[in-house]
Amino acid sequence: MKKNFIHPYMPNSAPKAKNEMLKELGVNSIEDLYLDLIPDQLLFKQKMALPEPILSEYALKKHVEKILAKNTTCDEYISFLGAGCYRHFVPAVCTEIMNRAEFLTAYCGDTYSDHGKMQAIFEYTSMLGEILDLDVVSYTCYDAGQAVSSSLRMALRISAGKGQKLLLPASMNPEILSQARSYCEGYGEIVLIDYDKETGLLDIDHLKSELSPETAAVFLENPAYFGGIEQNVEEIARLTHDLGAIFIVMPDLSSLGVMESPANYGADIVCGDIQPFGMNIQYGGGCAGFIAVRQEEKYINEIPTYLYGIAKTQNEGEYGWGRAINARCSHGSREKAKEYFGTATGLWAITAGVYMASLGPCGIRELGETILQKTAYAIKELAKIPFITAGKFKGFNFREFIINFDKCKKTVKEINQSLLEYHIFGGKDLSKDFPALGQSALYCLTEITSAEDIHKLTQALTEIVSIK
Repeated sequence: MKKNFIHPYMPNSAPKAKNEMLKELGVNSIEDLYLDLIPDQLLFKQKMALPEPILSEYALKKHVEKILAKNTTCDEYISFLGAGCYRHFVPAVCTEIMNRAEFLTAYCGDTYSDHGKMQAIFEYTSMLGEILDLDVVSYTCYDAGQAVSSSLRMALRISAGKGQKLLLPASMNPEILSQARSYCEGYGEIVLIDYDKETGLLDIDHLKSELSPETAAVFLENPAYFGGIEQNVEEIARLTHDLGAIFIVMPDLSSLGVMESPANYGADIVCGDIQPFGMNIQYGGGCAGFIAVRQEEKYINEIPTYLYGIAKTQNEGEYGWGRAINARCSHGSREKAKEYFGTATGLWAITAGVYMASLGPCGIRELGETILQKTAYAIKELAKIPFITAGKFKGFNFREFIINFDKCKKTVKEINQSLLEYHIFGGKDLSKDFPALGQSALYCLTEITSAEDIHKLTQALTEIVSIK
């Protein structure tokens, strides 16, 4: 880059400003700042193969739009993809509130400077706590993967000196499992529990054989990754608690209008993602995790993120909001913190709060009922197609289910490629992560999936599998 180049998007990049800063620091060039930090053998001394900068803001906008135009969106094609990130209806009020400048641009402030944002986050935790039937809900973490991983680490800290084994479903979301392995490495041992070959749900007999005094926690997804609704949750909770272990459950929030909260069938820690509550799917964002527990000190003290509370002020009837028990988190005591966390997802907490307030209890129930009914209808219609197996496992499904294509002698990759010609995104290919399932795909639908969409998929698959 030219020596006198003034970058249009970087402050203080004009030569005069840069020279003044270098003079103040007592160095002759920016490169001098790195001489003592980066060994000479690691310095890249050639010119980087980067395109010339686009200086015009308008030209840059057109350039980016041209790149984005290569993508095909879910507004153009019907999507049956889920597997952890879902396309739900997002009320316009969610986007409107989320884009308000005081929420969108303001960094997470302190008690004395950011009452509005703190109250908004407090209201979010209160409403989510009501849905979960739990007393304490954490500030948002990055996504479900971190929420699950942090919950497992919480269990390991609580059971320190007793058990360090973590029993997880072999059929769980493979991306979350990967995060949990990395997060818990060196702290605990992850043991995978098989799934029942008929139901796809947790194999109780295998769980019983692995449970021992060394068990720190048992983790369960409900609904499961394959979409099945776990039928033995109370027994799993009892088996876990009989050995003094902690029961951790990740529910699907959109299911809790029709399904019992995990807290009411024995979960000690409930965690997951709030993405279904008002967030559009997008690259690298639109996800935020939560952790919720009962009002018990041993659990509360291990939550690694902020906790937002309400407190009386010196004025009668007036309240303020602030962070509680800060010493346990990296904000209050960095060197003694339980874990480290960031503040990147607070905007989504506010968005989810707006979503819950907009739908209310009746809306949340209708959301769950609609998805449950549409899932059952889709499985029924797709089961009519010859040479495929829709709803591979017995039992009830919520939002997701497996379609197996072994009988039609086609791979999921081939099926999905053919579906693109019908303007349809097919299900998530499971053949790599779960080879025992053969050529199977995880199909997803939500409240915005119409009967017409299901019929179009049925017709498309009927034609595709009939082609020799």
